[in-house]
Amino acid sequence: MTSRLASVALAFALGTVSAGFAADTPLPVRMGCGAMTFDTVPGWGLAADGKSAIGPCHGGVAVGKDGSIYTSAHAGVFVFSPDGKVIRTFLGDNYSDMHDIKIRSEEGGEFLYGARNNNAEGVKLNAQTGEIVLKLPFPKESGLDLKKFNPTAITVAPNGDIFLSDGYASDRIFKFDKTGKYLMHFGTHGDGLQEFHTAHGMTLDTRYEPPRLLICDRNHLPKGRLLHYDLDGKFIGEVVTGLGMPTSANVQGDFVSVPDLHGRLVILDKNNTIIAVLGNNPDAKKGGSYNVPQNQWIEGVFSGTHGSSWDQDGNLYIQDWNVSGRIMKLLRVK
Repeated sequence: MTSRLASVALAFALGTVSAGFAADTPLPVRMGCGAMTFDTVPGWGLAADGKSAIGPCHGGVAVGKDGSIYTSAHAGVFVFSPDGKVIRTFLGDNYSDMHDIKIRSEEGGEFLYGARNNNAEGVKLNAQTGEIVLKLPFPKESGLDLKKFNPTAITVAPNGDIFLSDGYASDRIFKFDKTGKYLMHFGTHGDGLQEFHTAHGMTLDTRYEPPRLLICDRNHLPKGRLLHYDLDGKFIGEVVTGLGMPTSANVQGDFVSVPDLHGRLVILDKNNTIIAVLGNNPDAKKGGSYNVPQNQWIEGVFSGTHGSSWDQDGNLYIQDWNVSGRIMKLLRVK
């Protein structure tokens, strides 16, 4: 058996290539190491014509409790089944440009939270119907006089308090209660220990009790880093430094996936040690580039790695910041 046929046979066994594959269909690429070993799923998230189903994207990824995968693009929100088919969409002016998304089960169902950088607001919407139930514009009650409000990240505390990071403008993080009432803000721009230089991503770090904020300080000099703050906005400490340009973070169990805009994704363990690096792009002109069209994508090599999320089986879904709209599935190797 030729090496390609052997690889195809393995792909069928893994369920990563369909029976109707074309001769030029990329084969799965294995990446990572140890417990964090994955196979790519070629063609996942593409439409029937072989083109991206989502179009240009600069967003995030979230996985619902039923396994549905939500991803945000310039056009709006796309919801995929685990096998990569679009099952519903929320498109148009109310849903465009959600730079970061999180999903949360609450009374009344599942709700999607989004940070809309170009629309200067945070939003909360019903994940099934798309009904927008809450908007979070710039809180004038803060007393701040900002020339610009450009939110890049959003996350929710166990009690429903909402945190919205103004990562593309003031580098302040605003805290609201679950009804949208402004509570407080913290942070300032700079490269000091307790300052942010693009507070780009943020999530609730449930590896600790009580949970805390895990914040991606993307452009901090000399290298990007992750920080911990408590839910009252008090600095706890640096988590890890030297990360390039960390764009977001997503926690599952003891592990954290951290996309790096340079074109890779790192996985941290409970001790915040890097235990795997996925999709590393050796091409400095394409790692960190938005303008990598679909015909230049390389299976298993990322470009502007921007959002990620885990499903209940430990598989990873990753979105590149990309002109053609790249969303990928990595199948966890047991």
